[in-house]
Amino acid sequence: MDILASLWSRATQTSPPLEFAMLAGALVVGALLVILPGTWHTVRHAVTVVHEGGHGLAAVVTGRRLTGIRLHSDTSGLTVSKGPRTGPGMVITLLAGYTAPALAALGASWMLSRGYSAGLLWALLLVLALMLIQIRNWFGLRVILVGAAIVFAVTWFATPEWQLVFGHVLAVVLALGALRASIELQASRTRSRTQKSDADQLARLTHLPGLFWVFVFVLVALVAAVADVWMLVPQGLLTV
Repeated sequence: MDILASLWSRATQTSPPLEFAMLAGALVVGALLVILPGTWHTVRHAVTVVHEGGHGLAAVVTGRRLTGIRLHSDTSGLTVSKGPRTGPGMVITLLAGYTAPALAALGASWMLSRGYSAGLLWALLLVLALMLIQIRNWFGLRVILVGAAIVFAVTWFATPEWQLVFGHVLAVVLALGALRASIELQASRTRSRTQKSDADQLARLTHLPGLFWVFVFVLVALVAAVADVWMLVPQGLLTV
């Protein structure tokens, strides 16, 4: 019980806001990780983890049976669930993928704006642990374990200030990563004729064009990114 109480205390403790230099540095680093081609391929694995986690969560919530998640070295992923092939449950499950990173960034920004950096990190560890149970390939296992090791190291060894920095970088990566991945989706749809993307599957289920669903993904990412900036950047700086 003492250990649980200690963990709960650490998870719920709050930290003072970052100084401007640290805040600006964290936001710039997060943006560069997404913008630069050399780092985007690496951090996109984090976006894919959240993307597939979104599919999995939506499947469970809508009553489908989640049977496994795969993560691939080309940053793609696959979440398999059993249930009706049509209907609201399948639509929500497909819709949850590209929107999940943007919504996760929104939640992370809300927690960071209130100083709950440690709580955010513990929540991430819980999510990774739940995903670990569903991983069905070796590369996916490696991605989850490496991600969990990084988050655990920051949670256990970093100071509250650096936990906040890490959280801000992660929030930006997810927010901008969601936007970039949604934009790249249309480019991949143009190159590919397989029509197996989330947008194409939604088009077949809803009889709305795939481009409409790409627009929905981009719009959600844009709105979430604006809200992230509003929460993460002090209001005084936004009104200057």
